[in-house]
Amino acid sequence: MTVSVITVTYNAGATVEEAVQSIVSQRGDFALDYHVVDGGSTDDTLARLQQFNGQIAQLTSEPDNGLYDAMNRGVARAKGDIIGILNADDRYADDGVISDVLTAFEETGADGIYADLDYVDAEDGQTITRRWKSGHPSSFRRGWMPPHPTLFVKRSLYEQHGLFNTTLRSAADYELMLRFFHFRGGQLAYLPRTTVKMRAGGQSNASLSNRIKANAEDAQAWRLNQATPPPLFRIRKPLRKLKQFGQR
Repeated sequence: MTVSVITVTYNAGATVEEAVQSIVSQRGDFALDYHVVDGGSTDDTLARLQQFNGQIAQLTSEPDNGLYDAMNRGVARAKGDIIGILNADDRYADDGVISDVLTAFEETGADGIYADLDYVDAEDGQTITRRWKSGHPSSFRRGWMPPHPTLFVKRSLYEQHGLFNTTLRSAADYELMLRFFHFRGGQLAYLPRTTVKMRAGGQSNASLSNRIKANAEDAQAWRLNQATPPPLFRIRKPLRKLKQFGQR
């Protein structure tokens, strides 16, 4: 079994080593096909990646059209049967993540496996500030979604249903999951353990105005699939996040 993991970077020198180390240290009975897609970093990102020569299947550095365009480039290069995406400021929780994910694929026969995620302090990368206990698959219509950084999917889903929609600036990951697993019938299964440590922050949550814009894009994700957003959707989706706070 070959597993592809994609990391998108841009001026990520402060965190990229930790992210990459968490990927290349994964153990188990699989072949790792690891791709780094850099957007033309001007800091020391590329210099920090040199130590991983031989462990990265392909590293490219060139201007792109944003995060999701870079993800699409990575998916297009991936050779694995299963594909995961881990950004440069996140890391896998331990060295058994991919092995456990593959076991879950085998046991469930699902098209996608997702798990739980811990948000950690952006500065120290260790202190847990929020826990995302995603739970068993629920209804996208009630505002539920799996944490995208924890998601591994069969490459066949990308081949059959397309890549990230780059007309969306913050909700392309949500739209892709909605398309794959709500509108196109892909089957999801839950792995009940924390697989990703994610630094707190992110463009969509950086301010109230950004959150409002992101919420509007979430609704647009439904319209792009020729569907009307469910009643109270714009309230239910952010309200689901409230229970993540206080779980430390």
